[in-house]
Amino acid sequence: MRRLWLALAGAALLLARLATPASANPSDAATIGTTLPPDFPQIENYYLGVPAIGFGAPGRVDRVPVIFLHGNNDTPFPTSCNPFGYAHNMAQFFAAHGYRPSELWGLGYQGDQCDLVQEITRKSGVSHSTAAAVPMIRAFVHAVLEYTGARRVDIVAHSLGVTATREWMLQDNGYDLVRSLVAIDGPNHGIIDCSPSPANYFQLPANGGFVPDSAICEEYGSDHTQLLSVLNAAGETAGRTRYLVIRNVAGTSPESGDFVYLPLQDGLLPGVPAEDRDGNPHDFSGSALLAGAPSIDLSGQGRYDAVLQAAHLGILNSPQAWAAALRFLRDHEDR
Repeated sequence: MRRLWLALAGAALLLARLATPASANPSDAATIGTTLPPDFPQIENYYLGVPAIGFGAPGRVDRVPVIFLHGNNDTPFPTSCNPFGYAHNMAQFFAAHGYRPSELWGLGYQGDQCDLVQEITRKSGVSHSTAAAVPMIRAFVHAVLEYTGARRVDIVAHSLGVTATREWMLQDNGYDLVRSLVAIDGPNHGIIDCSPSPANYFQLPANGGFVPDSAICEEYGSDHTQLLSVLNAAGETAGRTRYLVIRNVAGTSPESGDFVYLPLQDGLLPGVPAEDRDGNPHDFSGSALLAGAPSIDLSGQGRYDAVLQAAHLGILNSPQAWAAALRFLRDHEDR
């Protein structure tokens, strides 16, 4: 496994392959930047001791603003320490289909990921947890509302961004502030990566240290952690918010998994046992579903991740997922 993760060291060389497809990015579309406006309120990341990063722009706002939230160990755009940042490509797709840059916002609630260079086990630690993300999401949503003059936002979130958004909405009863939540492959019912089995290579320090008592595994290592038990008991599609789930499902190819939920090969990443943090057999394949929400099932999404060919990452860089999210938000524009 060590050689798989070492491959990330050269991943920046592949960034040229991550560009938005030309068909989804007409030449007249405004370019989405990689900074927040100078007069936008500064959101502090107290766990990392730095301001949060993100993107957005001043200007006219006619549509409900869209906030893009990445998943764990990711960023809102590629950085010197992280070659992914696929949420930026999705925002560029929206810009190519009618949205202004002033209506598209992204929050990097885990910094530029350079903290992982010194201490890679932070991938599973408190600074990358839901507990750390919620205060920043809260502050960012209110800042976007104040800056744009909008009454509500739409949120398009991936992985940890999904459940962190849901947790903020529950804590603040913020459902009236979020018109729609597009939940892309979120860990709503736990993840497969926290098993104590020796075959679970994610628990090794070099692979992030996803041991059963790490902060992330205490939040997501089973379907009945304290976080998920309270969150889901409150209603998986609570409030006036409209929900859409977009998720990976197993396909027919030998490598058709999702390394967060399925015990199958996912691109360069071998599968791990289908067990929870207690070592009990558990099927996490339905984790991304939300009771009461429509869902769109996709397979073969690893082809959109040029670094690891992993479906869990590729689904955020997928024109299929982009189009589904855009269609869902447009269908509810007047509601």
